[in-house]
Amino acid sequence: MSALPDVTQSTFPTAVLGSDKPVLVDFWAPWCGPCRMLSPVVEKVAGSLGDRVSFVKMNTDENPSTAGQYGVSGIPCLILFKGGQAVDRIVGFVPEQTIRQMLDKHLAAA
Repeated sequence: MSALPDVTQSTFPTAVLGSDKPVLVDFWAPWCGPCRMLSPVVEKVAGSLGDRVSFVKMNTDENPSTAGQYGVSGIPCLILFKGGQAVDRIVGFVPEQTIRQMLDKHLAAA
């Protein structure tokens, strides 16, 4: 479904929490229409910022405990992790500019 790599409960600690650069996690599910609409938007942002931010996807149906641990109650949900901590989130379908603004705010502070 996506060009972005998938993370699971077992790979999340290394791929996301242990990353040396910010990581945007796209929490989604296959049955979620807005998730499918958001996926190409996130991929477009990843294409231009992929050198400064890692982008991954997590299927909430297959990884419910990790989604629950970070309070994901609505999807799609984009959570930005920096230094192993969740620092920002966007819930629901949003335009590309909204995602860029959130990332720019945290990259500028780096």
